[in-house]
Amino acid sequence: MLYPKLLTIQDISCVGQCSLTVALPILSACGAETCILPSAVLSTHTAGFKGFTVRDLTEDMPGIAAHWKKEGILFDAIYTGYLGSITQIGYVQDIFDTLRAEGAKTFVDPAMADNGVLYGAFDMDYANAMKPLCFGADVVLPNLTEACLLTDMPYKETYDEAYITQVLDRLEAAGAKTVILTGIGYTPDTTGVIVADASGRRYYKHRRIEKGCHGTGDVYASCFVGAYMQGMDAFKAASLAADYTLQCIENTQGDASHWYGVKFETALPMLISRLQEG
Repeated sequence: MLYPKLLTIQDISCVGQCSLTVALPILSACGAETCILPSAVLSTHTAGFKGFTVRDLTEDMPGIAAHWKKEGILFDAIYTGYLGSITQIGYVQDIFDTLRAEGAKTFVDPAMADNGVLYGAFDMDYANAMKPLCFGADVVLPNLTEACLLTDMPYKETYDEAYITQVLDRLEAAGAKTVILTGIGYTPDTTGVIVADASGRRYYKHRRIEKGCHGTGDVYASCFVGAYMQGMDAFKAASLAADYTLQCIENTQGDASHWYGVKFETALPMLISRLQEG
């Protein structure tokens, strides 16, 4: 296996199986030396827990990056998840510009909206500030809501292939290099992912589980990045990430006490096996 040095930038939800508590173990299981830059520390994630604590680390981010620059530390890949503010987007852009090793790849999961609406902490100024980061990255991984925000397209809950083609056309026209468009399904019982890159557009369809789980976007993006950095092409990495995420959800079904995330750890053997198969 390859051994890339990878930096991931997102928050730490100490309990809740999302963000860095998902990204770090999954990327490590994929064989990457995984370095982290926390954007905030939360006692739990914000979906369902009450009275959680939050420590914003925005002010710490440039100092950490400056230390890495001084030490000559560079990364083979940089992957961003949830960023808490426009200021943090600017800091990440500087890291993209200054801390990449030769030939390094950048991955952006916009992590700002779902089901037609922005997350509560964000507004359209934030969505617009995210555009240069997404369109300058080597790979962007939006869901449909985020893709619409990035392209000023109206969001549709019910859509056809022509509509999705228009969304992809606009993403590519805006500068997106490789797009991994997640959560796209044309029938009630299926969903999937569309990969659009220089080789064309391909669709990977799989079974849709009705009950959603928090953190699966982070699981998916982390698995994709880890597989891609092991040399898989975008479509194969996207397909593996979909299979892995589905397995994580299936492993959590039937346990009402585990409502806050997915048991992604129990599916890591499957992920490692698939990576070893190549």
